[in-house]
Amino acid sequence: MTETHTAQPELPNLVGFLAEKLEGTPYAHFLHLYENIIYSLMIVALVSLLAFFASRRSSMIPGRLQLFMEIVVGGLDDFVCGILGPKGKRFTPFIGTLFIYILLMNLMGLVPFLKSSTSSLSTTVALAVCVFLYVQFTAIRENGIIGYVDHLMGNPRGVIAFTVFIPVLLFFIHIISELVKPLSLALRLRSNVWAEDMLLAVSAQFGIGGVPLFLFNMFLTLLSSVMQAVVFSLLSTVYFALILPHHEE
Repeated sequence: MTETHTAQPELPNLVGFLAEKLEGTPYAHFLHLYENIIYSLMIVALVSLLAFFASRRSSMIPGRLQLFMEIVVGGLDDFVCGILGPKGKRFTPFIGTLFIYILLMNLMGLVPFLKSSTSSLSTTVALAVCVFLYVQFTAIRENGIIGYVDHLMGNPRGVIAFTVFIPVLLFFIHIISELVKPLSLALRLRSNVWAEDMLLAVSAQFGIGGVPLFLFNMFLTLLSSVMQAVVFSLLSTVYFALILPHHEE
């Protein structure tokens, strides 16, 4: 998915700067087209390096990096299992990686000459689609196809629901609901991060006199970046809870 570049205010970033310098060449088109993917891959590389160095020489007496990563992983595991129960441990790698990945992409926009790739709808849609597909796969694996369809038709049912009309109506309502969930995830994350970037870009245009405002907006953006990563991960975890068999919730 590509996006049209408009004249929206934007803080300068390295990829955009290189694209301007190479204007008129195939490289400029490539940089414009894959700008957000490049920043996303930078976060992938960073997370991979952190995981590699933290686990390379793991020991019973952890070093600073290993201790930090263990605290992060432990906190994420408590977060997921607090919603899904003990069997939520198998979802911790997915939800935890999602949280760390989104958080770092959000915070990347606070680093001078870098950009938050989550300000792009193509990035957030890709993340939401991953959540959607994994949720549907888990639902079918845990309930079976027949059980999943039965769940969409409103299982468990009350006395009034033992008709043909009500289950069919609930089935279509749940189908629409399932399709709206990834759209909601993608738009919420993208809109908030994009607004944060625009806020910083506009406040930066005030020059020296706008430094206090810019620093205040930086603080708000930092808080919002963390909050948006938490909200995305929380909603993703809740979506898993909704499709798991009731005895696992």
